[in-house]
Amino acid sequence: MSRQPSPSASAARQIEAPLRGQLARASALSVAAGLVWPLQAAAVAWAIAGWVAGDLTRTLLAAAIFLAGTMLRAVLDHIAGGILFRAGDRALADARARLIDREFAAPGPARSAAMAALVAEKLPLLLPWITRYRPAMARARVIPLVYIAIAAVIAWPAALVLAVAGPLIPVFMALIGMAAESASRRHLAEIGSLNALLMERLGALIDLRLLGAGDRARADFDARAEGLRARTMAVLRIAFLSSTVLELFAAIGVALMAVYVGFTLLGVLNFGTWGRGMGVAEGVLLLLLAPDFFQPLRDLAAAWHDRAAGLAVAAELTEAEDAPRQPMLGQGAPATPLPGRLRLRLRDAVAALPGGARLFLPDLDLDAGQSLAISGASGAGKSTLLGVVAGLVPLDVGRVEVAGQNLDAGNADAWRARLAVMPQGMHLPDLALGDWLGAGDPTAALRLAGAEGIVARLPDALRSRLGETGGGVSGGEARRLLLARAIHAGRELLIADEPTADLDRETAAHVIASLRALQAQGRTLLVASHDPALLAAMDREVRL
Repeated sequence: MSRQPSPSASAARQIEAPLRGQLARASALSVAAGLVWPLQAAAVAWAIAGWVAGDLTRTLLAAAIFLAGTMLRAVLDHIAGGILFRAGDRALADARARLIDREFAAPGPARSAAMAALVAEKLPLLLPWITRYRPAMARARVIPLVYIAIAAVIAWPAALVLAVAGPLIPVFMALIGMAAESASRRHLAEIGSLNALLMERLGALIDLRLLGAGDRARADFDARAEGLRARTMAVLRIAFLSSTVLELFAAIGVALMAVYVGFTLLGVLNFGTWGRGMGVAEGVLLLLLAPDFFQPLRDLAAAWHDRAAGLAVAAELTEAEDAPRQPMLGQGAPATPLPGRLRLRLRDAVAALPGGARLFLPDLDLDAGQSLAISGASGAGKSTLLGVVAGLVPLDVGRVEVAGQNLDAGNADAWRARLAVMPQGMHLPDLALGDWLGAGDPTAALRLAGAEGIVARLPDALRSRLGETGGGVSGGEARRLLLARAIHAGRELLIADEPTADLDRETAAHVIASLRALQAQGRTLLVASHDPALLAAMDREVRL
């Protein structure tokens, strides 16, 4: 039975596939740079043998060879590094763009904080894996074999020492690497969940203080932070363990080589040199090659943890790609408004939800200048219905007619060009308020939404930056600013999801009056709400 590759390994190959040619060239250059050292070591050994014999004429030539080799290695490493880092930057940019585009076009179940952690904190962990692991693996496969071959030509016991000590390191690294990958995955998962927890606590900070739950929330966050510290230390313990194992076997190998060469040069040992004996030059060459024999394995051990982190990130990317999603119709790009008289018809509609779930929706009829309210219990599907009308949620069965056409991927962007959406969730980006409201003079929209006084109270008026948390305005004021933005967009149909949610009676009355005034100007309204006052203010109500 053939063994199936792990999801992380499959994801890694998918990331590497477009970079295979660049990685191969960089690895070949890195191997070539590593193979320069035996020539430099031979030049040094030749010069030292001359010194022992009293011949100093070899020194300048050996120094020139050594210097030329150093420069050649530097040039090859520089070229290989440039190729690798360009490939790594490209891989990161492509992965980040695919992830963001996918989340925009078809949001998944992951929270925004976890997705932000993946994009900003975890994806950069792919760069050390791409730039260090592949060339280190190539050097570890080639250079030690070349060194063993050179040692075997001089003395087979020297080659035997290297051949025995070398393979033990990859064996133990593989065993330790299994634990390292598992620990890295747990560490990265904890980073994402801790970010999500932090965003939740910041969003609910006022409520936590009002409920007197600040100490408990702080204790929960402290416990999670301590868990992250423990997982970080677990990864570091594995890293130190692998380094200790490598250095132990490397030290044993170098010591055995030194013992053999030393006793052979002293005449105590007289075997293994193919009957030729061992001179000073051969002995010094073996002593110079032995430490460097383990250097590619050291590099591979250091890059092994980069591999573990990279595979963990690749596995998380695969999970994000395979997660059930809710794709929207169209590309989400600017488009010319769909022509035709504004008219909405929903017939025999069944919405397709993530995970294969389906939601049956009622028939709707909405003409230009009318207002329609969607009511129902929480979870009944009000927001889903609004998403279907906006082309953000696809239908499994049935049809949506807009402006006399069936809503599909070809006209969804054009249809959305006639809509203004007021979502239930508040989000004020870190922009100047005037830029966020939109181009042109927003005074009329602010007046209609009852938000002129809100802007007047801000220190810099329309130049104020409220930030992502809406700092400087209350929740009700932020909702009225959101309504002003929807009004200022000048679209014919306003879709509002719970526009009076969590508002006091006076503020909710202001929002309802603004919506009625907007309809009086000829706009069409489609709202979802629990608010009896808002439901009564609309022309008709459809209950889910």
